[in-house]
Amino acid sequence: MTVPDTVEPRRRAPWRLLLGLPVAIALLAAPWWGPRVLAELAFFRVRRIEVVGTRYVAPGDILRRLNVDTTRSVWDPAEPLEARLTGHPEIRSARIRRRLPGTLVVEIVESLPVALVPAATGLQAYDERGVLLPVDPSRVEVDAPVLARRDTALLRLLGEVRRDAPTLYQRISELRRLPRGEVWMKVASTPVLAASNVNVQRLLELDPVTADLARRQLRPAELDLRYRDQVIARLQ
Repeated sequence: MTVPDTVEPRRRAPWRLLLGLPVAIALLAAPWWGPRVLAELAFFRVRRIEVVGTRYVAPGDILRRLNVDTTRSVWDPAEPLEARLTGHPEIRSARIRRRLPGTLVVEIVESLPVALVPAATGLQAYDERGVLLPVDPSRVEVDAPVLARRDTALLRLLGEVRRDAPTLYQRISELRRLPRGEVWMKVASTPVLAASNVNVQRLLELDPVTADLARRQLRPAELDLRYRDQVIARLQ
């Protein structure tokens, strides 16, 4: 009986490991040096800028703020450009991504107007933070209710209604605060009274009441939400 010879596994030569070490380090560091090297190549110069997500901000305003020409590379850092854009009062956030070889895609999230407030110069657009927006309603269509005066609490409420109950928001045409702090608004063609601390959930209680009145062919002259757990309909 013969015993087969054992074969020892081949050991890698130490010099091979030493040669592979710089390659591994270079691959690990590629996210750091790669864009710097690629930015030097004319192939990656900026030739096109696409703007996505704007409704009220003019694309020309965005291009002027970016101030990017064909000497720039798509591999240049995007953070300084995004910071320029978010300095605009109507831009809530901005993100820039690359589409190789030469396109920058600018994704914008705007601060949308939630109300129009009368002023000496005409109607002015405000967002839910109470910030006056550089939107001219005489030139751009703004589909928002008219608020009698700037009221940060009511602007915040309108922002929540637009976000959580957009159908209800579309039906609100006017809004104001009464001398005692209560809220008056016109929902579709019906006046609505509400407590000073009215919220979205309370306003949504209008829907089943108005639907029931419509089934019975009754027209309310006013709906009253000021009393807890009740919606009082005063009929015409």
